[in-house]
Amino acid sequence: MAYELADRCVLQSGDLVDGRYSIKKALGEGSFGIVYLVDDLQDCKPRALKLLRLWEVPSDVRKSLKDRFKMEFDTGQISCENLVQSLNYGYVKGNPYIVMEFCSGGDLTPFLGKNNANVIGISHDILKGLNALHQQGKVHRDLKPENVLFKQNGRAALTDFGIVGDSRHRMTHIGLFGLGRPDQIFGTYAYMPPEQANRARGGATVLPTTDVFSFGVLVYQLLTGQLPFGPLESHNDLPVYLKRGEKGNWNSEALRNVVDGSHWVKLIGACLQSDYKQRLQSAKDVICLLPSDKENNRMSVLSDKKCNPSDSNEYTPKEHTQGYCLRILQGEEHGRVYDLTRLVGQNRKMLTLGRTPENSLFVRSEFSDYMSRRHCTIETDKLGQQWVVRDGQWIKTTNCWQLSRNGTYVNSRPANSMGYYLQPGDIITVGDVTLRFENY
Repeated sequence: MAYELADRCVLQSGDLVDGRYSIKKALGEGSFGIVYLVDDLQDCKPRALKLLRLWEVPSDVRKSLKDRFKMEFDTGQISCENLVQSLNYGYVKGNPYIVMEFCSGGDLTPFLGKNNANVIGISHDILKGLNALHQQGKVHRDLKPENVLFKQNGRAALTDFGIVGDSRHRMTHIGLFGLGRPDQIFGTYAYMPPEQANRARGGATVLPTTDVFSFGVLVYQLLTGQLPFGPLESHNDLPVYLKRGEKGNWNSEALRNVVDGSHWVKLIGACLQSDYKQRLQSAKDVICLLPSDKENNRMSVLSDKKCNPSDSNEYTPKEHTQGYCLRILQGEEHGRVYDLTRLVGQNRKMLTLGRTPENSLFVRSEFSDYMSRRHCTIETDKLGQQWVVRDGQWIKTTNCWQLSRNGTYVNSRPANSMGYYLQPGDIITVGDVTLRFENY
């Protein structure tokens, strides 16, 4: 096994990274990384530099962490003013770093429960950022006040798209660094939906509804200064908090007692549905229930079909089709492309997808077991023009069809064993991996 090499790298004020970024001070520190404020000597602007402290991580898991860090950089390059933009990627003594926009306005935390917050405007900004992520098959999975930053122009932007979270609050566990089955659950307890917090309930598949639930908690806290399912100040409070979340027992009375709080009851209640199937399904669904913010001209910006296509992150199918493929948008092999047309050839019309090598589409998923060993089946017609995805696979040893453990979803809708007919641009979710069906 090849190990990733990395030397200890503790940056101090005045240090120069790659001859361009001058360290000013540390802004924050998490379980695997540290963020610095730097001066970009090339364009004379302040930036944020996030360094992955790879030297602190056991060598056998360094590649997985580095892959996720690179995915975080790629996610930050999605074009949207409500996402903190990634600007550069490099290495210091074998440790990767990301250079990002510096958001001088700080995070959302000081505004929680304060009457001076523009809740409607902030909500629009957050939802626009989430929508941009979801269109690219991404789910944030750690939406919380610390991850909503304010730019110099006052706009809110989402940050932290990867694995560098706060070790005290983030539910991140990587087995015993290789001494057992790896398992990782992203997010913070207070904002985590029941299907993610308690995998025994099923539905561990990571869908946009995960972010919708977190948004409901966040806006409730922004309005009231409280958490919707009660206090969560210690581990002793956690079982009661999670149980209330599972039952959908949130405190609507506290919301009605704040100014204009009653206007938000329907929206927040729809976000906090314990059953993700009954929850609002997307950022677009949520924004339709928001009051208008005429002062800042942010009304229905997501549902406006006349918006400039260059500002959209939606996939545009090719005019002429030679074949079809699957592109991994989120997962350990993000960016990998499976050419379905070539894989099926002239005789083979069925492909299997799962996290073990016996599948014709072997998708690596070492960081979690949300994807089944034999997860789904993809079939085409004799001409290779019509494609269908079915949840589960035919098992020869038992002579029966076996469904996956967590389900297969297309555009957040479940695909059963009967099949879901695919169109270019459709996003397939299997566990915590998303793939887009494309034509070329």
